[in-house]
Amino acid sequence: MVWVKRGAFALLGVLVLAFLVLATWEPFAASAASSPPTRNYTAEIIRDDFGVPHIYGKTDADTAYGVAIAHAEDDFFTLQDVVAMSRGRYGAIAGEDGAKVDYVYHLIDARGTAEREYPSLPADTRALFEAYAAGLNQYAAEHPGEVKLGNLFPVAGIDVAAGFALRQPFFFGLDAVIGPLAAGEPLRREHGPDIPGFPRPPLPGAEPGAEPAPKQARTLVLPLGEDAESLGSNAFAVAPQKGGGVTTLISNSHQPLRGGVAWYELVVESDEGWHFAGANFPGSPFPFLGHNEHLGWTNTVNTPDMIDVYQLELDDSGTRYRLDGQWRDLESEWVTLPVRMGPVVLPVRKEVLRSVHGPVIRNDKGAFAIRYGGIGQLQQLDAYYRINKATSFAEWEAQLARLAIPSTNFIYADETGTIAYVYNAAIPDRPENVTADWRSVLPGNRSDLIWQGAVDYESLPRIVNPASGWLYNSNNTPFTAAGAGSDLDPAAFDPVMGIELKQTNRSWRAYKLLSEAKVLDRATLEAIKYDTGYERQGYVDRLFDGLETLEAEGQLAEARDLLIGWDFNADGKGKADAIALLMILPFMGADYNNKPFPDVAEKLQAAADHLMTHFGRLDPPMGELLRLRQGDLDLPLDGGSDTLRASTMWDVAEDGRLSLRHGDSFIMWIEWAPGQKVVSRSIQPFGAATTRPANPHYTDQMQLFVDHKLKPVHFWRDDLLAKASSRRTVTTTTATGTR
Repeated sequence: MVWVKRGAFALLGVLVLAFLVLATWEPFAASAASSPPTRNYTAEIIRDDFGVPHIYGKTDADTAYGVAIAHAEDDFFTLQDVVAMSRGRYGAIAGEDGAKVDYVYHLIDARGTAEREYPSLPADTRALFEAYAAGLNQYAAEHPGEVKLGNLFPVAGIDVAAGFALRQPFFFGLDAVIGPLAAGEPLRREHGPDIPGFPRPPLPGAEPGAEPAPKQARTLVLPLGEDAESLGSNAFAVAPQKGGGVTTLISNSHQPLRGGVAWYELVVESDEGWHFAGANFPGSPFPFLGHNEHLGWTNTVNTPDMIDVYQLELDDSGTRYRLDGQWRDLESEWVTLPVRMGPVVLPVRKEVLRSVHGPVIRNDKGAFAIRYGGIGQLQQLDAYYRINKATSFAEWEAQLARLAIPSTNFIYADETGTIAYVYNAAIPDRPENVTADWRSVLPGNRSDLIWQGAVDYESLPRIVNPASGWLYNSNNTPFTAAGAGSDLDPAAFDPVMGIELKQTNRSWRAYKLLSEAKVLDRATLEAIKYDTGYERQGYVDRLFDGLETLEAEGQLAEARDLLIGWDFNADGKGKADAIALLMILPFMGADYNNKPFPDVAEKLQAAADHLMTHFGRLDPPMGELLRLRQGDLDLPLDGGSDTLRASTMWDVAEDGRLSLRHGDSFIMWIEWAPGQKVVSRSIQPFGAATTRPANPHYTDQMQLFVDHKLKPVHFWRDDLLAKASSRRTVTTTTATGTR
């Protein structure tokens, strides 16, 4: 039996060796990070009484270096996830979900885009990214115990740029196409205006009862954005003649409260004229929204038809596709995706395919190529930097006119009283002289269907200084933005662009409240921004029609009657608010995603069961159900999934409470009064140090957030120094002072 023991020991040795290999191979196999250029940077980081950093440098690059240091001090945990995504290694951290991101990274050639486009960016833009990378590297080197993944650092500017190339298409729903194609499921596509069979939905004030058009599919399946049900943002701009002499801009973005697309507040300033207050996402050297001394803007997601899908005609080998009668080789590349499974990381091989159209996905129905607006472009890195430093509407709009930022609505205001709404989108310039149904899957064997570039900026919806004196967007059609007499006519825009016609409940509500107000002063706007009411329109109306005709008995009948008596206000004061909160979300999700309308009785039973199981009653106060939770702080919330005060999505905790994870996030309120400097206020749901439980700014904004209050933004240096909680200088070689 000696040989048996020897064999057992040998097998055990093989297993141990295999375990060690699987536990350690990934950092060694990962491609080496780019070598960052050698340069010294110096920045001053001053934190206000809420820990919000004001980063100052002599040059813009110095400031960008300080942005990375400050953000890493507050949330290095999330920054590392973003860096891993930008290098195709997220699966080594997040397992299967991360590997999905890595697959898309390779599929859309994020790294290749960065390698082709980054060197051609202006030198000062590249300098920002190199400096930002240097800040990340320095923090990682000084805090090795916090680094999650071996060989993740150092990084260079091109690595940060690759992260932009990965994430930018997901804000207009690329994963709503990639996901179904990869699963072999049908695509759900929204039809544009005046396409036969898809009538236009009613605009506010139109005749009731008109049938709404289907909504564009936006089922986000990757942790780069959020679930489609939770998409949302509100934006408001008010001109001085309507605002009591004050120009007002309200940024009310709805994003996840944590993670790679959660807002991080900051103020940047340099001796080169960069001075901006606002917020960015992890992995960015500059703010994406906010204000400088002269002007400001905010964004909401828009959903034009940015994506075309082509079915390829393959030969018998499956390696070639036909185009204009000629066979072409499919580009094929095998990549290794790291997939963490407990203590080991499995190497999973995956083939990535591309054609001249773009990325290709093969399923049991065939091979499908994808082409989308902004494909292969990276100029948004430069455009965002330039609008940060714009000093007039003309300068600002000149950058938008490049269509370098692939999509998102912009709501704008400035010190002169100008307000504007731009439906910004690099919509594909589809040829007019061909016959094709651009909303369907297109034949991939015709090169005349492979468009190049985007439509002209002048062809997009745009409103400047409307007679109404106000503008808004709540992820609704751009054809309700400024009120009766000031709105644009849908018939004036090419239906091939696929501009959405949808209305959200937030849009119905905002349009009504803004139109009814005689003056939009601060008090009136606060009431609108924090409004928790629903309009009985669209999916809400259909849901309640279903409730009113629902035959039920016992507890289900009791739940039905409770809801039928609801006051359509998620303010936390009504007996039916809790059950209404649970009921509305799935119906909103179906509406947003163009999915079948849920079964009313089934959803009502589920809501009733949840409340009875965890609260022993159908009518607990909504504040006992809906909570804002971070660390040891646990606070009640108001607002619903599609109200202007947005509590959109949540995680269900073991105690049955709903812990908010998406909705109102970073809020910024900006005002220019006659003859005065710009002033602004803001709030975050938690605090500046979102992943640092020991930090005093981990939860210090939560009570203000719950109470509908804002804190001052210390934009001006003298004001900041009077409220500074810490001040220190950081350099690439030394760090002085204390936090």
